[in-house]
Amino acid sequence: MSKKIIFMGTPTFSVPILKSLHESNYTIEAVFTQPPKKKSRGQKIEKSPVHLESIKYDIPVRYPNKLDNEDDFNFIKNAKVKYVIVVAYGQIIPKKMLNLPNILFLNIHASLLPKWRGAAPIQRSIIEMDNSTGISIMKIIPKLDAGPYMLQESIKIENDDNSATLSKKLSILSSKLIINCLDLLKNNNAKFTEQDENQATYANKIEKKDSEINWNIPAKKLIAKINGLNPAPGVWFRHYKTRLKIIQAQEVNRVGKAGEVLENDLTIGCKEKAIKILLIQKEGKRVLNVKSFLTGYIIKKGEMLT
Repeated sequence: MSKKIIFMGTPTFSVPILKSLHESNYTIEAVFTQPPKKKSRGQKIEKSPVHLESIKYDIPVRYPNKLDNEDDFNFIKNAKVKYVIVVAYGQIIPKKMLNLPNILFLNIHASLLPKWRGAAPIQRSIIEMDNSTGISIMKIIPKLDAGPYMLQESIKIENDDNSATLSKKLSILSSKLIINCLDLLKNNNAKFTEQDENQATYANKIEKKDSEINWNIPAKKLIAKINGLNPAPGVWFRHYKTRLKIIQAQEVNRVGKAGEVLENDLTIGCKEKAIKILLIQKEGKRVLNVKSFLTGYIIKKGEMLT
């Protein structure tokens, strides 16, 4: 049985899985990733994390603007691989590729499917205050994240997890599970379980509007949102004309109006209880603890934040 595979991925989340496959008994024939992008207002071209990792391993890299083209279709068709591993690639796999005979497209998805199908499963699981999440390795079909899954494993979401820390945990878990999957397939021991469509929920893409603070929600919900959107895009509020991003906060047992500054240490009222900001970032500046921030910026007790 062929041990040759193709890997498709783009962000940092995909890198440990790529590394695990490279260090295994399987051979990565090629890597597909998103094209290099301009950074810093067009001053520099930046390759994706997966692209840079592939260069370290001398793996050929392909980065089409659109995967749905004849050249890449023929490349995969003629590559003599049995599996294509897809991890946060960032493009829809064309149906004609999925229909290629004798090639299985496997996707690593950061949720316990059918819960949180879609673009932002890690962020949504934290924002919605789930107790746990996990990894699903599934067969790709034309419908979004709806294919039968081969393996799932769950992990607990800790109170201090944000999207970065949880992403790292799930990435490391994925790097182990994918080898287990390929070994099961190699030994003809793989079993696929159909998803229950009645249980499907969707993790919609994070939009800019999701980042602005609504003080009129319970403090615990606001903390979950701060953690879920940290480090990017972050949760922010506007103080006069200055945008301030909350990096870290904790719930405190205080009562006040929603958006009211209850103490000079940036304890702010919510619909239920209050939050105390611990780390904050002024737009364009570095992250500071609140004590350091307030030595150069004044937000007074009694102010109402909108």
